[in-house]
Parts: sequence; structure tokens; C-alpha cells
Amino acid sequence: MNYIKELLASRELLVNLTLREVKGKYRRTIFGQLWSLANPLAAMLVYTFVFSFIFQIRPDKGDPSGLNIFALWLLCGLLPWLFFSNVLSLGVSSLVSNAALIQKVYFSRVVLPLSQVAARAFTWLFEMGVLVVALAIVGSFVWPWLPLVLVVMLLLALFAAGVALALAVMNVYFRDTEHFLTIILQIWMYLTPIIYPISLVETQSHNVGGIFGTPITVLDLYSLNPMVHFVQVFRELLYDNRWPSGDAMLACVLWAIGSFTLGLIIFRRNEKGLAEAL
Repeated sequence: MNYIKELLASRELLVNLTLREVKGKYRRTIFGQLWSLANPLAAMLVYTFVFSFIFQIRPDKGDPSGLNIFALWLLCGLLPWLFFSNVLSLGVSSLVSNAALIQKVYFSRVVLPLSQVAARAFTWLFEMGVLVVALAIVGSFVWPWLPLVLVVMLLLALFAAGVALALAVMNVYFRDTEHFLTIILQIWMYLTPIIYPISLVETQSHNVGGIFGTPITVLDLYSLNPMVHFVQVFRELLYDNRWPSGDAMLACVLWAIGSFTLGLIIFRRNEKGLAEAL
């Protein structure tokens, strides 16, 4: 309870650090915040060409929206993933890169990784806003689902924050963490149904059957990936325009609460020794 009060007392510092990240990233650029769209749009063009045109991957039409546009289907999963991976990539080094500040001044260190989450969330909100407008232009009835979309965005932010808090502490003691993370994120992305529909995994899992004669299937193991559920929920809301699966939504809630709680516990137990370890 005292730790929560300490966090609330540091909210002004958190806001200032977040604003520093947001304003500093595109300072003195002509296009400003529009540059945040460059990476997802470039990735969308490449993945659309390779997987839709060359490999002829065809996800199901939006049900009941009727949408059949691979690029928009892709963005509904790609933007949440880019937010998640950016939070982890920047959060893991947030303590090490501010070592001088941590060693000189006492403050609640948790605001450093959380400011990265908040800054990336601001950019993500802008990107999702552009996606919503694009979906509406092509006929998606997305507006009624926006409140629930915001709830799921908050859940993903909590999940990402929890992982980032744990990784930030780990990187203080094991500097290889951020290098391993780069490799893990590359693998993690391809184990998430972002550039291919999960129906392909379901089909192959059915063909393979139980692993080593057990009732456990490939799909069961695949579903242990929390990002599978987040991507599914975002696509159901934005692309399909329907209520998300109850199981997927429950999984998102549990992963968000569990990750953030565990991340805070790990950070809290190691916070006092950070200045000496750095």
C-alpha cells in the first residue's frame, strides 16, 4: 500500500518524463508525429506484398463486417505488436541508460520504465486513430466498439509494462538481457498470428494431432502465447466488428493483471539496490 502511495506521489515526475520522451523523439522534424506512421506503414507494405501477393495468404472475410482487405487486417494485429515490442525494447534499457540520474537523485525508479510505456502509448493511440479512420472509410462499422478497444489497449499496456519492469531490473544485473530480447522478439512475432491467420495453425495442429501421443496439441502450446489472444481480440473488434471471444478476453485480463502485478513485485524487491548495481 505504501508503494502505491509512493507511485501516486511520483505522478508529476512520470508525466514530465513521458512528455520529454514524446517531445524529444520528433523534435526539429518537419513531419513531427507523422513519422510514427512510417515504420508500421513500411512494414505493412512489405508484409502485404510478400504474404498476400507472393504467398497468397487469404485470411477470412471480416464477420460480420465483410471486410476483405489484407493490409487493414494486417494492421489490426501489427500495430498492437509494434507497441508491445517497442515498450519492451525501450523499457529493458530504461534503468541502465539513466544510471547517472539514479545514482545522484532519489526518486521512485519505477517511473523510468513506466514513462517509456506511457510515451509509446501516446504514439500508439495516434496510430490506432489513423487505422480507425481508414477502417471507417472502407465501410467498417467500428465506432460502437471503440470503448472496448480502449479497454483492451489498456490491458495490453499493463501486460507490456509488467514485462518491461521485470526486464529492466534483469538488465541491470545481466546486461545480455537486452541483446537476448532482440532475438526473442523476432521469434515471438512469428509465433503470433500477425502476418498469417490463426486458422493455418489450427489446420496444421489438427493434421498433426496429439504431440507424442498425448492429448496436448500444437494449438494448445501455441495458445500459451499471450499475444495470440490480444491480437485475436483486436481483430475481432476492429476488423470483424463483433464481440470478442470470451476465452480470449479473459486471457487478456488475466495476463495483464498477472504480468503487471509480478513486474511490480520484482521491481519493488530490487529497487533499493539499483544504484549500487549500476
